[in-house]
Amino acid sequence: MPRTRQRPLTGSVSDGTEDSDSSAEREQTNSSESDGNMPKRQRLTRASTRLSQSSQDTPDLKRPADHDESPPLTPTGNAPSSESELDISSPNASHDESQSKDQANRDSDKDLSHRPKRRRCHETYNFNMKCPTPGCNSLGHLTGKHERHFAISGCPLYHNLSADECKVKAVSREKQEEEMKTPDDGNSRHATRHQTPTPKQSRYKEQVAEMRKRRNSGLQKEQKEKHMDHRQTYGNTREPLLENITSDYDLELFRKAQARASEDLEKLRIQGQITEGSNMIKTIVFGRYELDTWYHSPYPEEYARLGRLYVCEFCLKYMKSQTILRRHMAKCVWKHPPGDEVYRKGSISVFEVDGKKNKIYCQNLCLLAKLFLDHKTLYYDVEPFLFYVMTEADNTGCHLVGYFSKEKNSFLNYNVSCILTMPQYMRQGFGKMLIDFSYLLSKVEEKVGSPERPLSDLGLISYRSYWKEVLLRYMHDFQGKEISIKEISQETAVNPVDIVSTLQSLQMLKYWKGKHLVLKRQDLIDEWKAKEVKRGNSNKTIDPSSLKWTPPKGT
Repeated sequence: MPRTRQRPLTGSVSDGTEDSDSSAEREQTNSSESDGNMPKRQRLTRASTRLSQSSQDTPDLKRPADHDESPPLTPTGNAPSSESELDISSPNASHDESQSKDQANRDSDKDLSHRPKRRRCHETYNFNMKCPTPGCNSLGHLTGKHERHFAISGCPLYHNLSADECKVKAVSREKQEEEMKTPDDGNSRHATRHQTPTPKQSRYKEQVAEMRKRRNSGLQKEQKEKHMDHRQTYGNTREPLLENITSDYDLELFRKAQARASEDLEKLRIQGQITEGSNMIKTIVFGRYELDTWYHSPYPEEYARLGRLYVCEFCLKYMKSQTILRRHMAKCVWKHPPGDEVYRKGSISVFEVDGKKNKIYCQNLCLLAKLFLDHKTLYYDVEPFLFYVMTEADNTGCHLVGYFSKEKNSFLNYNVSCILTMPQYMRQGFGKMLIDFSYLLSKVEEKVGSPERPLSDLGLISYRSYWKEVLLRYMHDFQGKEISIKEISQETAVNPVDIVSTLQSLQMLKYWKGKHLVLKRQDLIDEWKAKEVKRGNSNKTIDPSSLKWTPPKGT
């Protein structure tokens, strides 16, 4: 879930004791005048002036001492670990305070002028953030111009470099760019299009051609072994070794491009256009597939910062690297979802999973689904729901195809709360199978069902297509003269509201002489029948005889 950053305090906080403080200081000033201590009077006068100005400049700030007993926050937004972290001292000196406390208050007043600089530093760098590269301490930057980094694009360790090496390369690049610059002679850009290269540029071009000729045609055996060892040791957590793959000149050009891209990203981050913690997972490795994600999912922050997430396709646990996933798969004993198998026909199975009995699995399933759904809001409160998970079996196990969830006790008779078909199984008929299975359960329960709103874009398209197919099939098989929407609803378990909206979209509902008439459009029925014949005996249909399920108690 997105987190709101606590802004650091931007000024001194007044607690309503300025009058007593100023009177106390005036009495002390009068006593000091009798002793002839003029410098002390000047310091006290300046301190009281600063206090009065701060109280006038911040009249709208809330008083934490009057409303909140929790400890005040440090400029980083965290509760202080000791009293030494709090620089803001409350100006509530009494007449009996000692001179040492007055001196401490004056010193704290002087420190107020230095605090904005520290706050700007905390606004630039959030020290709670860490680089996602394993073993990295977030120090240094690929460009050599920054002290810290928070992304892989600026991580020296990921690029097999150290922070000092990045600084040396940055100085070298700047010198080279200065040497390559030519003085501007004031000519227009059109006059320089066909200008002959200078002798310096010609020599540089010859040097580049010579460096590219000296490039080795291939890696030697020792170099290949070094590259393979590096790949096996670090996997995708480090950049592959690039030395000896191409010429030194081309490799340096690539490094320059990397540093320039990293610098552009760093500028966007400082400007606030890219914020830490808001990075979305771009891809997930799921079984044999690498899937591009569509939306943000509230995975824990340490995982949400990663560009790629590794998910076990059987237990749905999520991991940070390919090595961790490989070790997990060697120990994972799951080959199918938990719960009861309530349907099986061929290689297609459906498992009923109780959110209360298998809480972790259902939470992981919801987090995974949110990567591909826009309107989903259920992530962790899964106990009131049942999950029906469809799988396709082979010799390695039951692979997740899709799922839908439904409330155990729905007052509005929703038979689907959330439905998803995995991207690798889309446009293959599995979406309609899930919808048909949900209505089959409603028929067994002897209820009329409807999906919970709002539907996603793809979900709305799938449901409209399913309702159209159900109505046209019913019209094709209907032999009577008078038809009732209520009868259609009772036989198909589709909500009458959904039936009416579908008939209207098909232009099969007409209002004539004060009555609503259902028109039997033979052209649409013939078109549907032709598609059914062309489709043939597809196995992407639900067989009611293969269902072994009884409604749960209390539903």
